[in-house]
Amino acid sequence: MPRSSSRLGPGLLAAAVAVVVAVVVLVLALRPWSAPAAAPSVSATATATPTATPGRTSSPTATPSASTGPTAAVHAPAASTVAAARAPSVPVHGSPDGPVTTTLTNPQPSGAPLVFLVVAQQDGWVQVQLAQRPNGSTGWVQERAVSLSSDPYAIVVTTATNTLDLYRDGEVVHSYPVATGTGGTPTPTGRFALTELLAPTNAGYGPYAYGTTAFSDVLNSFGGGPGQIGLHGTDDSSSIGTDSSHGCIRMHNADITALAKLLPLGTPIQVR
Repeated sequence: MPRSSSRLGPGLLAAAVAVVVAVVVLVLALRPWSAPAAAPSVSATATATPTATPGRTSSPTATPSASTGPTAAVHAPAASTVAAARAPSVPVHGSPDGPVTTTLTNPQPSGAPLVFLVVAQQDGWVQVQLAQRPNGSTGWVQERAVSLSSDPYAIVVTTATNTLDLYRDGEVVHSYPVATGTGGTPTPTGRFALTELLAPTNAGYGPYAYGTTAFSDVLNSFGGGPGQIGLHGTDDSSSIGTDSSHGCIRMHNADITALAKLLPLGTPIQVR
């Protein structure tokens, strides 16, 4: 082919240059929308990596329990009424003068005396908290079957801060660090009561352990028991202040020893 056939004519070359210049101008005009500096600032927040609180267990994939929800207001009455069983057994009724739903032994199988937190009174009857599922269960016992007394103490456990506040006459008198349940085995929230005080023989639970009316929302059994929540000491002091238990509330051994000298059975305990 003739050599001139492989080159652009002057008019066509000028047109091509004009098109290239126009494209460059258009790209420069659009640059602020595609440049990194123009990216929406919300993207930095949306992709930020969560930071675990020091000393706490981060469980972002844990399944929420039935107790998950907003933190409840503090419930620490200035005084509570507790009821200690008088006889070797106490019939529990579903309502005043109603049918018996269960009969409890005194002392309890653990050897601790049978003591209740009273939540209501009516015409010779007292409504008491029961240590059974579901959490919050109550029953009615005849007032003549128990001895009533006043308890000035209350304890409030806040899982968000892993603290236990001791109240006397409605005022905080001491605050203790504690360990509470992990994201997969959370400590159930609600209003409960201390039911027994034991000196554990198995390792790991410290010198004292209170039983409570609370039961795990997740575990139906644990360590041979029914998944009942305890307030106890620990041989692992490094866990205090963290989310590390199967739902029980752990304290330094010196702290649970101090409480064991103060708190009668039936003392209200709120977990929030």
